[in-house]
Amino acid sequence: MRPDLQYVRNGEIALAYQVVGDGPRDVLLVSGFLSNLEYAWMYPSMAAFLTRIAGFSRLILTDRRGSGLSDRVWDPPPIETILGDVEAVLDAVGSPKTTLIGLWDGCLTSALYAATHPDRVAALVLFGSSPAQTASTDYPWAWDAGTWSEWLASIRAGWGTRAWVVRNARWMGPGMLDDPVELEHWIAYTRLAASPSSAEAVMRIHMDTDIRDVLPVVHAPTLVLHRTGDQVEPIEAGRYVASKIPDARFVELAGDDGIPWIGDADAVLREIEAFVTGGAGLRPPTDRRLATVLFTDIVASTEHVVSLGDPAWQQLLATHDEVVRRALARCNGRFIDSAGDGTLATFEGPAAAIRCAHAIMDEVGAIGLELRAGVHTGEVEVNGERVSGIAVHLCARITALAGPGEILVSSTVRDLTAGSGIEFEDAGAHALKGIPGTSRLHRPVVPADAG
Repeated sequence: MRPDLQYVRNGEIALAYQVVGDGPRDVLLVSGFLSNLEYAWMYPSMAAFLTRIAGFSRLILTDRRGSGLSDRVWDPPPIETILGDVEAVLDAVGSPKTTLIGLWDGCLTSALYAATHPDRVAALVLFGSSPAQTASTDYPWAWDAGTWSEWLASIRAGWGTRAWVVRNARWMGPGMLDDPVELEHWIAYTRLAASPSSAEAVMRIHMDTDIRDVLPVVHAPTLVLHRTGDQVEPIEAGRYVASKIPDARFVELAGDDGIPWIGDADAVLREIEAFVTGGAGLRPPTDRRLATVLFTDIVASTEHVVSLGDPAWQQLLATHDEVVRRALARCNGRFIDSAGDGTLATFEGPAAAIRCAHAIMDEVGAIGLELRAGVHTGEVEVNGERVSGIAVHLCARITALAGPGEILVSSTVRDLTAGSGIEFEDAGAHALKGIPGTSRLHRPVVPADAG
């Protein structure tokens, strides 16, 4: 019997979800874009996998926006929107603290949510994880640009067709090639999970997202599972993830299937059950979390005071502060502090911070002021209404390098804005006071409708 289907909205988008089981611990399966809640229970090996997890937990399932039974979307969403979807589902089912099980690109979402909302995450399980999908000098275990181009072209030309699925099953889940029934279910599941266009859009976001700088900010107890012969994500990727998350436990499993319910599913489930039921999530809560920090600074404030006089300047500054607070409210930013001619705010994601900075600059320009701004995503320490930490200091240094009317952002910000429509110009490598080495900065090019 299939569990009942329900919907919750995040803005205008309806998200499908189900709740199965009544165990003492809440578990959310974050499966990325390959999901369909209706067909999952018609797919025997997957249904057995889910039933086993629901046997020791209250299992929460959801289809990501754009896939399965959730609303289709025309444009791929930025990562903070996807994190908002996770929170909407957890709120709808009344789950204050949850263990997240990430599969495939769902590992990115799970790790980011755990870093951003440590108070909501009891523990983290990542299967077949990778922090980046495009190869670089210091991360060679990913595809290069040419391989990505070929892959995206193959999705456009063949997604969902039998020939395409069978060809790619040879490395996604080779075990299904020996089981015609399993293969037929995987073909149907792939077709019902996503259309060719939505599959390509999600892959483009995945290709451009890099969370390597985020991993050290994950403080939830973490289990990283990876099959030795996984051809989707090489074993080195899982080892890298486990090495960067503090105190993460890495378990290397035999097999070469990148799909957990194909091959030795029992080995995967044994590890998950032992971790979830064995005390994971008992770690004391932390006041450190991932946040995006925005600094704005009024250009030539001293000259304004001299030319206007103090009373007129104070009135203009009050108007500036009102503009900033209205923009923060629209963009879901959190006002932290105002120090003379500067403003400090935080956001749950970098795209919103960049758009907010852009909007503030436009609006204060109408009252005769010019700003500079800096944006950085990193770990902050939360103390009541205040935030502190290296991320705040680094953002202040970035802001100081910006010219009049300019927004500068860190590489971490650029790596977390895939799907936002924001592009970046290279602003060069800079020495930031108090920060070892040099840091590459970027200049966002915000679409005209960003405000």
